[in-house]
Amino acid sequence: MTFAAGEPAMLFPAIEHRHRDLRNYPHGVAFMDGQYLPMWEAKVSVLDWGFLHSDATYDTVHVWNGRFFRLDLHVDRFFRGMEKLRMKLPYSRAEIESVLSTCVALSGHKSAYVEMICTRGGSPTFSRDPRQAENRFIAFAVPFGSVANKEQLERGLHVAISNTVRISPKSVDPAIKNYHWLDLVKGLFDAYDYGAETALIVDTNDNIAEGPGFNVFTVKHSSLKTPSYRVLPGITRQTVFYLCHELNLSVTACDVNRDELKSADEVFITSTAGGIMSVTKVDDNSIGNGKVGSVTRRLTDLYWQKHTDPEWSTLISYE
Repeated sequence: MTFAAGEPAMLFPAIEHRHRDLRNYPHGVAFMDGQYLPMWEAKVSVLDWGFLHSDATYDTVHVWNGRFFRLDLHVDRFFRGMEKLRMKLPYSRAEIESVLSTCVALSGHKSAYVEMICTRGGSPTFSRDPRQAENRFIAFAVPFGSVANKEQLERGLHVAISNTVRISPKSVDPAIKNYHWLDLVKGLFDAYDYGAETALIVDTNDNIAEGPGFNVFTVKHSSLKTPSYRVLPGITRQTVFYLCHELNLSVTACDVNRDELKSADEVFITSTAGGIMSVTKVDDNSIGNGKVGSVTRRLTDLYWQKHTDPEWSTLISYE
C-alpha cells in the first residue's frame, strides 16, 4: 500500500494487515517507498548516492518501555542536517514522527532503536549533478541495542585511544550525523589490536575527540568536561548538561587531552545506543579505583528516571 507525498499523517496506512500479525515482524519494521516492510525486505539500490558516496544524513532515537526518549531533539537535528546538505523530503515533521511511531508499533518492540534516514537518492538519468537526484526517506525500528553489554555496564568499559585523527570540520560538519565512519572504524581496529573493547580518536591537536557513535566525559573533583572540537554534539551529551544542572554539577565543553582523560576520577561515554556508560580503563590505566564512579551512577540513575517524564518522552500507541 502506498500514499501520495504530503498526505496527512492520519491517512498513513498502518500496514495492509489482511492475514499478517505482529509475529511476522519479530526483528523490526522498515518504511521505504511509501510502505511498511519486514526489515529483511528493506533494500537500497546500489545506484543510490547514499550507498555510492555516503551522501546521506540520519538520526537515531531510542524507545524505552514504550516511550520515545527526546524525540523532538532528534527530529530537530535530522531536519537541520537535511537543510545543511540541501536535501528535501515531501513529508512534514508530523508525518515523519507518525512513520517512526508506526514502525515501532508494528514491530511490537517496547524497547527499540529507531532510525530515520535521508539519502541523496539517485538521478533517473544517472546524472552526476546532485541537484537532479531524488532524495529518499527511509525509517526503521529494530530491538534496542547498546554500545556496552550488561557485563560491561556493570564493570565499566576498557577504551583505547587511537592516533587516528577525526575528519576535519572544514570538510564535513560534525553537527550533521553522517556515515563517514572510516576514521572511526580504523580507530576501532586499533583498539581491538590493543585488547580494548572500543576506541576514542583524536583531533588535529592530539586532544580527545569522540568514539564510534559516542561522546566522552571526564569527571575530576565532581566537575565534568567533554570535548567540544570535531565532535558530534550528541543528544545524550546534551542531556547530560541538563542533568548536571539538576544535580548542581559543573560541566564544560572544552579541549580534553590524553593525560586529563587518563588521570580523571571518572570517565563515561554517552550515546542514544546505551545512554550513560562508565569507562574504568583507558589504555593501560585504571580510572579512579577501577570501578563505576559515584557521579556516573547519579547521572545514570537520573537519566533513566527521565524516561518516564512526559516532558522528556513520548508515549507510543501500539493499537
